[in-house]
Amino acid sequence: MKRYEKFADDIAELIRTGVLAPGQKVPSVRHASRTYGVSASTVFQAYYLLESRGLIMARARSGYFVCEHVRRPLPEPQATLREASTTEVDVSELVFSVLSSIRDPDTVPFGSAFPSPELFPLPRLARSMAHAVRDMDPRSTVADMTPGNHALRRQIALRYMVGGLPLPIEELVICNGALEALNLCLQVVTRPGDLVAIEAPAFYASLQVLERLKLKAVEIPVHPREGIDLEVLEDRLERLPIKACWFMSNFQNPLGASLPEERKRRLATLLARHQVPLIEDDVYAELYFGQHAPKPVKAFDSEGLVMHCSSFSKSLAPGYRVGWVAGGRYAGQIERLKLMTSLSASVPAQAAIADYLQHGGYDRHLRKLRYALESQRNAMLAAVARHFPEETRVSRPEGGYFLWVEFPEQVDSLRLFQLALAQGISIAPGPIFSATRRFGHCARLNYGHPWSLASEQAMETLGRIIRSLPGTN
Repeated sequence: MKRYEKFADDIAELIRTGVLAPGQKVPSVRHASRTYGVSASTVFQAYYLLESRGLIMARARSGYFVCEHVRRPLPEPQATLREASTTEVDVSELVFSVLSSIRDPDTVPFGSAFPSPELFPLPRLARSMAHAVRDMDPRSTVADMTPGNHALRRQIALRYMVGGLPLPIEELVICNGALEALNLCLQVVTRPGDLVAIEAPAFYASLQVLERLKLKAVEIPVHPREGIDLEVLEDRLERLPIKACWFMSNFQNPLGASLPEERKRRLATLLARHQVPLIEDDVYAELYFGQHAPKPVKAFDSEGLVMHCSSFSKSLAPGYRVGWVAGGRYAGQIERLKLMTSLSASVPAQAAIADYLQHGGYDRHLRKLRYALESQRNAMLAAVARHFPEETRVSRPEGGYFLWVEFPEQVDSLRLFQLALAQGISIAPGPIFSATRRFGHCARLNYGHPWSLASEQAMETLGRIIRSLPGTN
């Protein structure tokens, strides 16, 4: 990281933690240069970077000031508690009807589950693919078939180690994206009819997996800042024969919530006490906006109960479908099940990503990606405040690329979805994120695409549609 990038990150952290409040003047270039012992050129470059990220703005003859991302502060959504219940999952038809409606490339993709491919270094990856395939040892295509490319597993293990979590390379199994990893983990530890604790709201793909495997969902509420409600989870573990948990610990989809580190430690301890495995879906962990990468629950697992799943689809190569699982005590079973189902992830794709991780500047790419996503988040938050009704609540994630918006209770988000789609705007309505079709007045919005005039106009149109619905103003 260059000196001006490090200095920019230090100022950004002061803004995130509230030391520098919205509207407050940041230190002048001369003062910052003298106080922090850096050149004026470094300060200027840092301030230009912070300006591009939407964190500060210049005022003529006055200096730089912290941006006011919203004209009026909007409250966050609140976690709602429910009585303990088990639910047979039946959401696929609803999910498919929503997803099939947003494939038009001319539609504003607020309902998409992916960030823009423009944010990824695809030409550089293509060069890595060509290089890796040209130099590939033919014997490795068989030797590495089920556990995965050895060079790739080594690079992943190194990233775990740098993050303070040393893992044996034998624990890693490469999969066809994180979704296959998550499926394999769930199949290893459950049988049809078993109970699985999931988040509420939850990523709709997890609901579809439970539906396919004929498992029953136990919904655990999620707070937009604190993550899953550990007290409710403990109660459910005491009262119900839960066989597994499936949670996102960092920048949860759709809420954007992350468990603070101490709560991750508590979660690992709680699950160890009950000997219940955790399938940790951590595909957004690299997309943090602060200075330090968040630790996974896996970092606090002393008994091998956590199966940590991730992929490169959200951070580097969406079309390559390369994910992995660090399976803990279940690694051998996961590898055997992988062998019996899909045998191997794409060998050339694995080799390409291994080459890129070693030579392509992955961390440099990630810094640019985080800066872009943070700027786009700020733009969408400001647009929500400008255009949506005053009763609106919205999450403020510190990573990932989703906002969770809670509209006035009278708003039917499925109806909003239909009306918005007719105007060329997609959203992800709340009911597709619940086994019990809850969150009917909520929606997930994707800020993972470069902000444009079309984005701003789409938010304005959404606001008009919401106000046109019965019972809103």
